[in-house]
Amino acid sequence: MTISPDDDFAAAEYALGTLDAGERATLAARRLREPELDDAIRGWETRLAPLAEAAPEIAPPRDLLPAIEARIRGASSAAQGSVVVALERSIRRWRVMAIAASVLAGVLAIGFVAREATRQSAPREYVAILQKDAASPAIEVTVNLDKQELTVRPVAAQAPPGKSYELWIIDAKLGAPRSLGVIGDTPRGASLSAYDPAVVAGATYAVTVEPPGGSPDGKPSGTPVFVGKLIPVSP
Repeated sequence: MTISPDDDFAAAEYALGTLDAGERATLAARRLREPELDDAIRGWETRLAPLAEAAPEIAPPRDLLPAIEARIRGASSAAQGSVVVALERSIRRWRVMAIAASVLAGVLAIGFVAREATRQSAPREYVAILQKDAASPAIEVTVNLDKQELTVRPVAAQAPPGKSYELWIIDAKLGAPRSLGVIGDTPRGASLSAYDPAVVAGATYAVTVEPPGGSPDGKPSGTPVFVGKLIPVSP
């Protein structure tokens, strides 16, 4: 046998803990002898249990209670009993639906915040393999935009005797190529805090052959020998 809508609302209130002591005691006694009511309460408890801690507090409209009290006071003595019952039933339904809606809204909000926090905390890493034409990889450049750090690592490149390799970042928004330092035989880090992350992600990275210690005037001495662009790396 299916329980009535009123009993279903009462079961929901029982699971939410919004019944007063008398109503709760009455319902607790009924569920012992009415399996359908007991199943309804258990069903609501199962549905609402994972959301209990996420439910934000919600208050009814300020004018709701005065309006209800006015309607109760204005009812005739003969009909007052039925009016009160109907109004209490209406309030109960509104309260259950409001709490259920607020619980769902709270869960969605928490899920959204968690998703955004996860997305923001995920490192935005990029890598570029600098090489000449289709030759073997020569130099690897790794960039972490969140930390604004660059790491350059020689792969197979070896500077000519008496010369140095120098790394440059090239983008129209920067004007002339900007030096990111001389490349040694071991991995080396560099700060990118002076550059817009959008420029860093979309720029071209190039290596030129320079005198020992790097370009003497801050400009590339010749055409790049290795070139590459960053591609995103999944975290």
